[in-house]
Amino acid sequence: MVIASELREGMIVHIEGQIYKVLEVEAKAGAAKMGGVVKTKLINVRSGRMWEPHFRPQERLEDVELERHTLEFLFAQDDTCTFMRPDTYEQVEVPTSILGPGVKFLQPGMSLPVEFFEGQPISVVFPEVAEVRVAETAPAVHAQPDGAWKEAILENGLEVRVPLFVAPGEMVRVDVKTGRYMERVRSERKRSA
Repeated sequence: MVIASELREGMIVHIEGQIYKVLEVEAKAGAAKMGGVVKTKLINVRSGRMWEPHFRPQERLEDVELERHTLEFLFAQDDTCTFMRPDTYEQVEVPTSILGPGVKFLQPGMSLPVEFFEGQPISVVFPEVAEVRVAETAPAVHAQPDGAWKEAILENGLEVRVPLFVAPGEMVRVDVKTGRYMERVRSERKRSA
């Protein structure tokens, strides 16, 4: 059991016969006779439906123990992504609805932790940041005002806004959760020069 005030992003809880993953948690302190509240954003791991319940800070919830295995991504087809256990070569199909925004960053051969509940995959743990090559954008402009941005399409098909100095073919770091540009990846040659 876990109390609502101890909920953290990424935890899995069991509520009314359903399994939910905690996406966001915000605790608000109470004033005078008003008790505090814990606002959450949850996703049902089986249906993919979002739910935003509020809990009293001392309310007890059943947390769920998960098995975690590092699997290798093989390919995506229709509404599933196929992963393989490197030790047994067993293939595991994971519904794309479970993957969320991280699905765009999958590349064959990539190893990721996959969380299982009662033998079923319920979550894939993506890194917070991914490095992706810019496929299309306007040519780089080096004398630009601060805060100037342009549209770019990455190799994975994601459309992002990048600074004017980013050129086609360059690698950029992107926040996996939001899909936002973070910074340009400097090449080793440029660093040593």
